[in-house]
Amino acid sequence: MTADPRLSINQATIKYANLAEALRVVGSAGVEAIGLWREPVAEVGLDAAARMLADSGLRVSSLCRGGFFTAPEGAKRRAALDENRRAIEETAALAAAGAPGSAAVLVLVAGGLPDGSRDLAGSRARVADAIAELEPEARAAGVTLAIEALHPMYAADRAVVSTLGQALDIAEPFPAESVGVVVDTFHLWWDPDLFAQIARAGRDGRIASYQVCDWVTPLPADVLLARGMMGDGHIDFAPISAAVAEAGYTGDVEVEIFNEAIWAADPAAVVARTVDAFDRAVGLRSAERA
Repeated sequence: MTADPRLSINQATIKYANLAEALRVVGSAGVEAIGLWREPVAEVGLDAAARMLADSGLRVSSLCRGGFFTAPEGAKRRAALDENRRAIEETAALAAAGAPGSAAVLVLVAGGLPDGSRDLAGSRARVADAIAELEPEARAAGVTLAIEALHPMYAADRAVVSTLGQALDIAEPFPAESVGVVVDTFHLWWDPDLFAQIARAGRDGRIASYQVCDWVTPLPADVLLARGMMGDGHIDFAPISAAVAEAGYTGDVEVEIFNEAIWAADPAAVVARTVDAFDRAVGLRSAERA
């Protein structure tokens, strides 16, 4: 089967493949884009990673990830912000090295409650403050900070931003070119306000990334690893894909799966399975024809 030209394989889906192997298996499968993670890039160094990406002929659809800046003012918060500045520089360099159509999108995961805190509203306010501090640097670098809302079960330890509406509220004061949002099916499929918020994001041109994977039950003990291959779970992807298309998003669509069984499989086999599942389940080509 020919890969959908907008399919991107997020490196998290083939977590145990190093950067060279990830680029090779993605390209060999006829997939045109890859979503990179900072850790595999750091293993080889940014300059080498940029050369490898350029040689692969692949587009880069995003870099994961920045964020984790809910700490109160102090050394820990300053260190987190400095780390995000480095991530902005990496995003710009990798997007410049990728094939035409690459996206300078840095995915942001907000971070959970600071140790000992129960102040959810205050933590969200600090996320907004961090983005306000970083936005001028992102804009100058041509990078879009993409706020990813995570399912509420992660609110305490990973992301105090839990809905697309909350992400858009934080993004709203800034230009859409420098602060956008991620629409991730795993995190958002349950939200009764999802389609209204996708439309809102479209009106403002704020959809910076569309990520897909499935919600499978029973959830594992480590809910971070609860994501499944499209078609294996409960998400009806076609209406979400149609809404994202109607909202004007035309960029790459990343498959990002955290799942131990998928990680343990041969990366080339996982990519081949993803190509098939994406075409059958995600409904992207139907959305484009609508």
